[in-house]
Amino acid sequence: MRKRTTLLLAATLTTGLLTALPAATATAAPSGLSGDFNGDGYRDLAVGAPLAKIDGRSNAGYVGIVYGTAGGLDTGKRQVVSQLTDGIPGVPETGDHFGDRLTTGDLDGDGYTDIVVGVHSERIGSTDDFGVLTVLWGGATGIKSGTDVKSPLPENIYELGWSVAAGDFNGDGATDLAAASVSSPALNIWNGPFTRSGEVVECLSIDTQEQTGVSTEKLVAGDVTGDGMTDLLVMGQEEITGGQRTRSVLYKGYPSGPIPGGKVAGGYDAAIADVDKDGYGDIVTGNFMEKSTSEPNGGLGGAITVTYGAANGLSTRTPVRITQDTTGVPGASEKNDAFGWSLAAGDTNGDGYADIAAGVANEDFSGRTDAGSVVVLRGSASGLTGSGAKSFSQDTSGVPGGAESYDYFGHSAFLTDVDKDGRAELITGARGENGGAGAVWALRGSSTGSTATGAKTFGSTTLGGPSGLAYFGDVLTG
Repeated sequence: MRKRTTLLLAATLTTGLLTALPAATATAAPSGLSGDFNGDGYRDLAVGAPLAKIDGRSNAGYVGIVYGTAGGLDTGKRQVVSQLTDGIPGVPETGDHFGDRLTTGDLDGDGYTDIVVGVHSERIGSTDDFGVLTVLWGGATGIKSGTDVKSPLPENIYELGWSVAAGDFNGDGATDLAAASVSSPALNIWNGPFTRSGEVVECLSIDTQEQTGVSTEKLVAGDVTGDGMTDLLVMGQEEITGGQRTRSVLYKGYPSGPIPGGKVAGGYDAAIADVDKDGYGDIVTGNFMEKSTSEPNGGLGGAITVTYGAANGLSTRTPVRITQDTTGVPGASEKNDAFGWSLAAGDTNGDGYADIAAGVANEDFSGRTDAGSVVVLRGSASGLTGSGAKSFSQDTSGVPGGAESYDYFGHSAFLTDVDKDGRAELITGARGENGGAGAVWALRGSSTGSTATGAKTFGSTTLGGPSGLAYFGDVLTG
């Protein structure tokens, strides 16, 4: 079922908090580079800290922003943006979890990448509705204002913003916004371009469970078909005899809005990228609980599945399943390792093939429980492979810190070329570091892929944010 409604975007235009970011040159045009919030030609990083205490409110949350430079991420050029920040709608409230759902895209077409926050836990007034979508607008001096998506909204709003994704889903050249809701119809897509002054835009609501049998729990955007339109992977649950199993369905970009295509392996995170350089995006799904190819919700070490893309959506090529028992992959598949907890795609060595970073957030080693690690798998002409794979933890030489129980290193992962050298840096988070304060690590790319040489780490207080429980690094995007 597809339902169309409209919504109004209303903007608040006052200045937010910005630290140590140089003044913009009046004549400088924005780079238009994806992931560049301030338009200076270097990609930036947004970090979610959803359990941070803001204005005395526990678990209110914030988004930290670290700006990129020729030397990589520079924590001296940063922002902390919350609902307490001037120009950002709303007020901090206990349990809002601002920052635990993030995506990015140039929503207004001005050449600056914007950040979308799905504030799914926020109550709307005194109603029983929950969920707000807040756009943090990029600009020459960074994030300075925000916009809440206003009424009319999809009916039966509950936890709107449970997942968010951005892309050009209808091929008109403008960035659109997709958001999941716990209530049905669960998939909602707003057609861009958006404006900061209150333009009315169209909303398409889709009941994915009615159409395909797969519920909407997580959204991942990317071009699988190679036609320039963004496709949307919907991840959720599908009923089977005796219960449910995780399952995903590809919604292909189409002028009237995404249309359902084939089903692929389920899981709880995914990335879409061209790992074999054939011009089509490949779907990599991570099921950290997988125990067998038949799955349902097991408890062994976890697995990732690569489903290759093609012009019509899904290739006839047999999907490839990779675990820590796959030849070349460091480690061993052990119960509750959570291999594939987080996934990210990027070219770490500059060879033109997308590589995949897979978080192993519950990895145990050296007597420490759930210390965590990240495995980087190499793309190649034959596809994603265990050959040349690397593993990193806080016990890896060159990686700052030391592995401890319940750090959950690898809880989040992101691959992005910050310094414009043609090789993606590996960014990973450990939500449990320092008793739940959380921290983020940045490892450079090199001709041999990700390297711990020169690795950096930073936390909430590094950016001027609050100390204590924050889950800083819970979500990473740019």
